[in-house]
Amino acid sequence: MATRPDTDDYLSLFLNDVPLMDVRAPVEFARGSFPTAENAPLMNDDERHQVGICYKEQGQDKAIELGHQLVNGDIKAERIEAWKQFVRQHPEGYLFCFRGGLRSRLTQQWIKDSGIDYPLVQGGYKALRRFLIDSLEQRLEAGEFQVLSGRTGTGKTRVLQKMPNPVDLEGLANHRGSSFGRQVTPQPSQIDFENRLAIALLKAHHFQTGPVQLEDESRLVGRCALPETLRERISATPLLVLERSLEERTTIIREDYVEGMCADYLSRDGEENGWLNFQEYLLSALDRIRKRLGGERHQKLRKVMEDALTLQHRQHDLSGHDVWIQALLQDYYDPMYDYQLNKKQGRILVRGGPKTIIEWANSGATA
Repeated sequence: MATRPDTDDYLSLFLNDVPLMDVRAPVEFARGSFPTAENAPLMNDDERHQVGICYKEQGQDKAIELGHQLVNGDIKAERIEAWKQFVRQHPEGYLFCFRGGLRSRLTQQWIKDSGIDYPLVQGGYKALRRFLIDSLEQRLEAGEFQVLSGRTGTGKTRVLQKMPNPVDLEGLANHRGSSFGRQVTPQPSQIDFENRLAIALLKAHHFQTGPVQLEDESRLVGRCALPETLRERISATPLLVLERSLEERTTIIREDYVEGMCADYLSRDGEENGWLNFQEYLLSALDRIRKRLGGERHQKLRKVMEDALTLQHRQHDLSGHDVWIQALLQDYYDPMYDYQLNKKQGRILVRGGPKTIIEWANSGATA
């Protein structure tokens, strides 16, 4: 088989979801990497720390020498085996370190010594990240967008995903964007979120034509912050306003935040712990907006929610949840949304139910 060359075609790597082997230390990987990257470090965090101190105090040669002492024998054999396993699973992939220098070249050499040629990404993580930062700014400035708005519970994400060129910000941030928006799996780091967003916009630009559809989000989606340029674009972009009845919205909220989240917690944590963690999720989400609700209203709603959870647990009856859902929608979320929408009246392109919005987006209309 012909040896594949090292690459600096960053666009192709991201557009084609090419598997990447990140040989940086776990602490670096946790801070931020790429959606198709797996961590298979040359050095663990402690080894990297020791080598870093040695480099500062005694220079590169001594640091390299220490690195070879720390990663030797069985430890070295173990790491090489992990790399070979990645190579076997992903023969079309590439490896990278921070700058495409010492660590990735050493990894490449050790893999080669075991009989396998495997290419690396030139410039490493730093070059890949720079490419995504630049392309994100470029796409945000030059791209054409449409923003899907609507009251809480209208099922904006469901409709967005049926549109011709969607980028799901909540999906990328792994959070639904409200006090109740937490998911059972953690959110990505800020850097990971930005990288995911840049890649999604690159794909939307290269694989589709016409405007990109986004949801109308505030600055923070959970703890992931939207880039300032994106916030500015969203606040200046024409709106598609999704409308549904209170009954439909209540059903959607119940499906997403009660049935769906309960099933996710039970699946992750088992029957007993899953139920306790699901209860804690709902009650703590309500507690987070206590100040804005006011003490008395919060206490009443909390009692309603506790009763609904008891009914659900004992009789598998979800109907008790509709009371607190409708109270929150009508008395808390709707007034906030209506106030915001009132300031955007001149920007509304179309308003209506899911069918109207999806047909309008598919028609290619822009004004």
